[in-house]
Amino acid sequence: MGVRPPSSGDDEEPDSIEFGIAAVDAHLRDADLSFPATKDEVEAEIGHERIPYDVHGNDVALSEMLAEVPTEQFDSRQELLNQLHKPFEAYRHNNSGGVVAQVRSLLPF
Repeated sequence: MGVRPPSSGDDEEPDSIEFGIAAVDAHLRDADLSFPATKDEVEAEIGHERIPYDVHGNDVALSEMLAEVPTEQFDSRQELLNQLHKPFEAYRHNNSGGVVAQVRSLLPF
């Protein structure tokens, strides 16, 4: 997942804010990890990374999300990302500030 931050009024294209599995994917691209890979190999390589789970930059250790995945081996990077999707969504839902905080985050003040 990724969201573009509000424009500052200049003509520059803003960077996107990566969170959830999009942020995991960015870490995987930089990691020295090949697939198939076991859960232990993924955890040893990038499990210590803190991954933002929402647009506000709140984060969680990837190792915590990996613990929620039942699969022990991933044949591809995409399979790993697919397996992490539900744990990240559940974590975001359970750790958000509720509907009021979500609406407030959309307002400019």
